[in-house]
Amino acid sequence: MNNEPVGIDIGYAHQRAIELIPEKFFWSSFDDFAPFGSDEGSDALADFRAWRKENPDQHTLEHLKGIIEDVGEMDLKEYNRQLVSKKKILSQLEDEDFDEMQYIWTLDVSLLAAGFGQLVDEGLIESANKEIIHIAIERQILWADLTESLSAPSEYIGNLKVLVRALARAGTL
Repeated sequence: MNNEPVGIDIGYAHQRAIELIPEKFFWSSFDDFAPFGSDEGSDALADFRAWRKENPDQHTLEHLKGIIEDVGEMDLKEYNRQLVSKKKILSQLEDEDFDEMQYIWTLDVSLLAAGFGQLVDEGLIESANKEIIHIAIERQILWADLTESLSAPSEYIGNLKVLVRALARAGTL
């Protein structure tokens, strides 16, 4: 029998993750407003686990850097606080050549799934990753408030605020 989790499964989760995020939505594999519930989030969790298996001793910042480069098509240094701006996101949404689903939704959700995937599997989020994950959450909150792509933005924003709380409390063991 395979003892490795497939997808998000609270039965395999680190106890610290369960304590920090007892909310039901977080553990959903089908709720698009949960870190692992969308196709993008589920794939990012699987990718994180595969990467971690191949790189057990490497800092997970390397994996987040790869997501930013591959999904976001930018350097790590470009994924910074300047992206967390209502004005910036509005200009991106108004640009018909900008793919918001790729460069905001998929990028940020992938970072959230990888970052919180570490919490689920290992019971912590490495401190070097926290700023990136916080940027992803803040961008998603702004985007959810500004886009017309979401069916229930207030529900999604509420879930993201739970992640902010957990991120602040999730540290090294």
